[in-house]
Amino acid sequence: MQRRSTVLLTGGSGMVGRNVLEHPAATEWNFLAPSSSELDLTCRDDVCRYMKARQPDVVVHAAGRVGGIQANMSAPVEFLVTNLDINRNVIMAAADAGVPRLLNLGSSCMYPRNAANPLREEMILSGELEPTNEGYALAKIVGARLCDYLRAERGLAYKTMIPCNIYGRHDKFSPEHSHLIPAVIHKLHRAKVEGARKVDVWGDGTARREFMYAGDLADAILRGLARFDTMPDTMNIGLGFDHSIDEYYRIVAKVLGWDGVFEHDTSRPVGMRQKLVSTERQVEWGWQAGTSLGDGVRITYEYFLSDYLK
Repeated sequence: MQRRSTVLLTGGSGMVGRNVLEHPAATEWNFLAPSSSELDLTCRDDVCRYMKARQPDVVVHAAGRVGGIQANMSAPVEFLVTNLDINRNVIMAAADAGVPRLLNLGSSCMYPRNAANPLREEMILSGELEPTNEGYALAKIVGARLCDYLRAERGLAYKTMIPCNIYGRHDKFSPEHSHLIPAVIHKLHRAKVEGARKVDVWGDGTARREFMYAGDLADAILRGLARFDTMPDTMNIGLGFDHSIDEYYRIVAKVLGWDGVFEHDTSRPVGMRQKLVSTERQVEWGWQAGTSLGDGVRITYEYFLSDYLK
């Protein structure tokens, strides 16, 4: 029997990592997914020792300190420094241990705030970043560039996927840490339970976002492992279309069965007016997301009810 390749998955306890491990195709690989208590990714020596001892065939780097606008604005130092440390430690430890392949996960916040949509991979570092998550974005850019340098200097196959915004099972729903869709699910569920007839929406509701179900990103990652050589060195992963903030609120309200009204608070920050990634390279590679927004929200809400609230 042929040996299954060993994959070190960082962030295995997070939303993306757990969706990867739940995917049916995950059984084709031997995954190592140490928790933060087993491996502190902010400690360079610990990461180097682990990497050299385990000698994985490939690393999927999905770990990071993540959060929504509120969290990023309240702790920019932590978002910058923690993610810089994690990215440097994981990528350099893999390179120094001779790991030949690494799939690094970036973020669409790496793109300039005023770049024309859809956001193409070559636009990175072509303009000013969005201030509300600049620290996180800078750390992600450094990680992606480090992969580029190691590929050029040492001939290592270190590549970066840049997903659009993600939501789904194992998401964070608390208001101080969550992104748009889980925050809306939490807010509208509470309104439904409490009988509230009005809910506030940050901004005027016209800003546009692209949200993909986390299970679809997991599918793209596992396809990347299986077809690593054909995958572009840097590639967006997304839907190719977006929705307004108001549309997300309406879709979540429909799934939850809440029929109240929305009030806009224009004093609140909303971030970039639009953040839609180009899927040209992804389509050429032959992959497309398969989960509709309605289905994804329904599955996420079921998880919220059965796992998050229990």
